[in-house]
Amino acid sequence: MSDERVTNWAGNIVFGARRLHRPATVDEVQEIVAAGGPVKVLGSGHSFNRMADTGGDLVSLAGLPRVAEISADRASVRVDGGTRYGDLAGRLQAEGLALHNTASLPHISVAGAIATATHGSGVGNGNLATAVSALEFIAGDGKLVTLRRDTDGDTFRGAVVHLGALGVVTAITLDVQPAYDIRQYVYDRLPRAAVEAHLPAILADGYSVSLFTTWTTPDITMAWLKRRDPMPAGDWYGATRADGPRHPVPGMPATNATDQTGEPGPWHTRLPHFRMEFTPSSGEELQSEYHVPRDRALEAIDAVTAIAADVASVLQICELRTIAADELWLSPNYRRDTFALHFTWIADTEAVLPVVAKIEEALAPLDARPHLGKVFTAAPETIRAQYDRFGDFVALTREYDPQRVFRNPWLDALLD
Repeated sequence: MSDERVTNWAGNIVFGARRLHRPATVDEVQEIVAAGGPVKVLGSGHSFNRMADTGGDLVSLAGLPRVAEISADRASVRVDGGTRYGDLAGRLQAEGLALHNTASLPHISVAGAIATATHGSGVGNGNLATAVSALEFIAGDGKLVTLRRDTDGDTFRGAVVHLGALGVVTAITLDVQPAYDIRQYVYDRLPRAAVEAHLPAILADGYSVSLFTTWTTPDITMAWLKRRDPMPAGDWYGATRADGPRHPVPGMPATNATDQTGEPGPWHTRLPHFRMEFTPSSGEELQSEYHVPRDRALEAIDAVTAIAADVASVLQICELRTIAADELWLSPNYRRDTFALHFTWIADTEAVLPVVAKIEEALAPLDARPHLGKVFTAAPETIRAQYDRFGDFVALTREYDPQRVFRNPWLDALLD
């Protein structure tokens, strides 16, 4: 137990916890929860708002024993609540297995990523939470709860993307598949005319496709394609093959980015943008993201283009990706294929927030759902109205945490 000063990854949030716990066993976590709240869990700290903040006890699961139990049928793996994707990926590859997708950063924790429906890209790929087949968590009374996809149906679908409101996730079972190779290619300057004429085909031309733009010109700055098969020679929709490795943020060194030569490599060395062995950046940034229906992707691009000068003034880079629909109640991809606009801002909250508000106003006609782990200004009632099962989720929180052990002001504002 410690009273040290703790911040999130970006440093824009200083947690107000009175104590930081680093339990070594699940039993110790249960004791902390049973002692009464408020209690919140510190994952990899890759949230950009006060979702994980508390004035009570902050719990890090990094000290739990690492678990990677592969099922007898080799269709799933059970991992502990402190595992990071980059650590798990190497274990799976050694067993000839793989996950369906990864986020841009392999450094984030599995439990934290699924709590907010963090995602990669690909028209056929659901977010990372869609791989969850079982969830084990300590509820507000200190008891262990296990929910399974095949037996708990609706309750399970409501609990997977939980925003930290149901309990402390101590173990997760994920779907796996046979290991596969991926090739990564980067192209420079995709013309606006090509985007207008071929956007659905562009977004589908790879296992995972990311478009990067600075909003300083109508053209897309870079396209990152991750494919199982080789790319044909020559230009791609008018974009030219990059003459060397790139970093997603123009001007940053590319040494920490994953291989872009087009040579095949294990899935976990190509699907993330960044290598596990490097820190992706200093964290000098803020992030926001908005999810709109995929069939309105071009409208979303046009809406941001109309305020491009404002956006570019505080932007480092914007990434455009796609995510498949799912049935998870609080997923921004709930029952709709999605086009996501991810903004990496400069580390200046005062300058960024007015621009975030302008983006939300511009995207409001498209029913844009914000990523709830990042910076947004949307009112709680606006967010609640975007999710058909929001009231049912609030009922789940009352069932598993009736004493509000896991609440904080951020959750109170959203859920109450």
